[in-house]
This record gives sequence, structure tokens and C-alpha cells, in this order.
Amino acid sequence: MYLKTLELHNFRNYADLVVEFGSGINVLLGENAQGKTNLLESIYFLALTRSHRTNSDRDLISWKTKAAQVSGSVQKEHTVTPLEINLSSKGKNAKVNHLEQSRLSQYVGQLNVILFAPEDLSIVKGSPAVRRKFIDMEFGQMSSKYLYNSAQYRSVLKQRNQYIKQLQFNPKGDQVYLDVLSDQLAAHGAEIIFQRIQFLKKLEKWSQEVHKEISQGKEKLSFQYVSPISSDQADTTEKIYAALQALFQKQREKELQQGKTLVGPHLDDVRFMVNDKNVSTFGSQGQQRTTALSVKLAEIDLMKEETGEYPVLLLDDVLSELDDSRQTHLLTAIQNKVQTFITTTSLSGVAQQLINEPHVFNIDHGVLMQSKEE
Repeated sequence: MYLKTLELHNFRNYADLVVEFGSGINVLLGENAQGKTNLLESIYFLALTRSHRTNSDRDLISWKTKAAQVSGSVQKEHTVTPLEINLSSKGKNAKVNHLEQSRLSQYVGQLNVILFAPEDLSIVKGSPAVRRKFIDMEFGQMSSKYLYNSAQYRSVLKQRNQYIKQLQFNPKGDQVYLDVLSDQLAAHGAEIIFQRIQFLKKLEKWSQEVHKEISQGKEKLSFQYVSPISSDQADTTEKIYAALQALFQKQREKELQQGKTLVGPHLDDVRFMVNDKNVSTFGSQGQQRTTALSVKLAEIDLMKEETGEYPVLLLDDVLSELDDSRQTHLLTAIQNKVQTFITTTSLSGVAQQLINEPHVFNIDHGVLMQSKEE
């Protein structure tokens, strides 16, 4: 899978852009604040219908304009698929093969991307919310079922929290309705937790191979899914559903006191362990970077395994954050394997030596020019 063409209209600092990319490594060169990250953001948006930098779609529309469009064509093994997303004050709509999709969840998965930016080191050392967002975004691209259950869970969770707040002011309110919402939340939550555990097992397998190579066999990486539901309760969705139901009953008084749902996958976490120690707490900065790099590279193979196609890799100013050894592992792993977009202020050192025949684009104030010196 690779992004063959990209068109932008009034997206960030790009008034009009039409560009064709290579199927290998595409290097986006330019000084800071010229639009390199904006271009990567547009590709991410085309894939997932949302930005990785802002929760407000309005931020994506160029200043003093009212609408924006991101479109492109995705080359897969035997087909070329046109994609299009239109943004305005009324919202957004997405099209596949020029046909509007009734739900955005039907659209996601047409173009799979993996983004690796300096802030992705927070996957390891950041908050549980960062790791939950990471697994939800990545696993959602691989499974429409996971994406559906995540959307349903968020909707029911919002309803349940609102109703719990109502019961705080009216303790004699209808508890039966709370039971109904608890049942729905447990059903969707059980599917999410079960799939998370299954996906994490596969991601762990791929990550261990990469991590072993980078650490020269001195370290072993492993994952732990952190949840009040024990591992012996989590081997089937039925068991997880029953466990969640029991937890909701057990926590009901506390939930009514605090006015919110206190258990469920929206509060779970993933723990990264190196040689059986929590790397976010006890690991060095080098171990944390190696772990983050291993997980990101492992995602490439997991997506191929799950979808049959390699994803598109977006590297936003990552090379400057990695030492020569980790740069070498990264660039060697992706060479001739996945379409890659690299943003950088200069292509030098290890990167210049290792990247074969890159397609180089110079970016200056939202204007993109393909370099003749490739």
C-alpha cells in the first residue's frame, strides 16, 4: 500500500497542492515552520479523518477560508482507490471511490498509516491516557469491529456518566436504567478489552524481535495489560463481560459519590517491561527510546499481518532525536519495505548514507518543489 497522489485545498498553509509521491522513501526538506509537519498531518488526516495535533477540525482550514479538502489516491496490490475528505463549518464528509460514506468508521482502514514523532516517546513514559489513545488509533485501523465497539463504548460511557450525575441529585431515581447502561457498557467494553489483549500479544511478539536486535540480545521487552480484570477472567469476551458487570455493581456507591464511571477500558493501561522492570519508571532514556522505536517498527509488521498490506510510515523530525545506532536500525528496517515520509531540516550523516534513491521535496512557505538532486 502506498499513497500515490495527494491534493490539498485550503489545508493549513497549503492553498492548492497537487503532488505525486514515490513508493519508497520521500524526504520533505525545509526550515522550521514552512509546512513539513502540516503535510504529514494531511496524510494522517486522509487516513484517519482526524488530526494528531488538534481536536478542532477548524484549525485545519486555512485562515480566512471556510472550507478545506484533502484527497488522494491509494495504490494497493491490484487497485487504485480515490479518497476524499471535505471540511467545513457544517462538519466533514468522507468519500471512497467518489461515494460518500455514511459513517466515518466505514472509511477508516482504506489508507493505513503509522506516525512516529518525537512526542511518541511519551507512549513509554507518558500517562495511561497517551497509551490508550495509541492502541485505540492503531488497532482501530486494523479492525472495523474494534473501531465500532470503541465508538459505541464512548457514546454509552458519556450517557452513563451523565445519568450517574443525575442520580447524585436524585438518589431515588430509576436505578434500572443505570443497569441497562451498565449492561451496554460491559458488552462493548468486553469486546474492546479482549481485542486489545489479542492485538497486544501479537504486537509484543513483533516488538520483541526488533528490541532484541537493537539491544544486541541484552534485553527482553514484554507487555502487560493493566486492568482490574485478572488474566484468568480475560480469555473470553463472556468472562470479561461478567467481570465488568460485577465491577460495576461493586463500584456503584463510589460512582454515585464521585459522579462518574470508575472501571472499564477507558481507564486501563499498558505497561512496557524491559528485563521484567517497568521501563517508564526504571528505564534509562536510551531504553525508553529503544522501546518506543521497537513498538513503532513492530506496528509495520503487525499491520501487514492483520490487513495484508504494509502501512505508510510518517516520520516527523524523528531522525534528529535518534542516535546513529537507532537511526541505522530504523532506516535499515524500512528500506524497500514501506512507503515512508521523512521530515527534516537537512539530510545528512547516517540518513544520507543509508537512504537509497529518495524522492526529495523542498518545502518553503507551503510551496512544494521536487528536488532534481535525488
